[in-house]
Amino acid sequence: MTNLPTRAQQQQRQQRQHRLVIQVVAVAAAASLGLFVLYIRSTSTHSTAAAPEAGVVGAGQAAPQIRLPATSGATFDLGAEKGKTVLLYFQEGVGCEPCWKQIHDIEADWASFKAAGIDELVSIAGNKLDQLKQKVDDEQLTTPVVADPDLTLGATYKANQFGMMGTSAYGHTFIVVGPDGTITWRADYGGQPNYTMYVKPADVLRDLKTGTGRPG
Repeated sequence: MTNLPTRAQQQQRQQRQHRLVIQVVAVAAAASLGLFVLYIRSTSTHSTAAAPEAGVVGAGQAAPQIRLPATSGATFDLGAEKGKTVLLYFQEGVGCEPCWKQIHDIEADWASFKAAGIDELVSIAGNKLDQLKQKVDDEQLTTPVVADPDLTLGATYKANQFGMMGTSAYGHTFIVVGPDGTITWRADYGGQPNYTMYVKPADVLRDLKTGTGRPG
C-alpha cells in the first residue's frame, strides 16, 4: 500500500515550493533591473568624453590612413578626402541600436553640422560589409559605413579602447579630420564609467564647436 504524505508533509512541500518561486522571481527581477540600468547608462545623453589617453591620436596630429570598403559600394579612402572636413564616427556596430539611432539623428540635423563646417559624415564599425549594408538598408540611412571586421584601425586610432566590449569592438568615438588631413577634434564618449552609446546631436555639436574653436 502506498504511503500518502501527511498534512504536515504537504504543507512543508508547499512552503518549499513557495520559497523557490519567490527566489526565482527575485533573481529575474534583479536581472531585469540590471539590464535596465545598463540600457539607461548605454543610451545616456551625458556628453562628457573620456579623458585622452597616451598614444591616442588627437587634435593637431595627422589622421592615420583609412582605406576600407564602405556600404556606399566604393572604397572609402580618407586620403582622397583632402579639401573636405570629415566627421568620423567609430561605433559598436550591428547589435548596437543606440549607435544607429545616433546616425539617424545626426542625419536629421545635418543642416546644423553643415553650418558648423562638416562636409561629410562617415561611420566605421567592426562588422562585415554585407551585414552593414543590410543594416543601413533596414535603417534607411544615407551615411556611408566603413567595414572593418578585423579592427585594423584599432592599431592606429585606438577607438576600440572605449567601449563595453573591451578591445573587440569600437566604442563611441567622434573625430574631425580637417581639409589638410589633420585631426582638429576628438571625443571618446564610450569610455568609463558610463560607456555611452548615444549622445544628442546638439551635445556633439556643442563639444565639436568648443573643441575646434568654431563659433557657437
